[in-house]
Amino acid sequence: MTALNIAEVSILTKYAFFKGTVKAGQEGAMRSYVEDTLAPLWREFKPSEHVQILYGVKSQSDDPAIPLVLAVTYRDQASLDAAMESEARYKARDLLPQFYDRFFNEVTLQHYLFEEHGS
Repeated sequence: MTALNIAEVSILTKYAFFKGTVKAGQEGAMRSYVEDTLAPLWREFKPSEHVQILYGVKSQSDDPAIPLVLAVTYRDQASLDAAMESEARYKARDLLPQFYDRFFNEVTLQHYLFEEHGS
């Protein structure tokens, strides 16, 4: 199996999975904070193509909770690299510790990068 050259892939989506549990009674406030504070910054991760924010509703009983997922799609690796150096990305990252403290009992942030191939 040959190694994939990520720089040659045309569409990339970076997912951020916020795994953990939201403090009781804070689900609505957490969503409002995301929409009012974090989402505007995430949408400035230019030159992104698409930003999607998903809120976990239900999982299988044994699965860990994932109350929030951020998916940002980029045209190519150069676009992703530029977004990771954007001022908005650093501002959003700096807000995460207070976001975690305010809304989560425990939380782990995991990032995954996916490539899209033509259908």
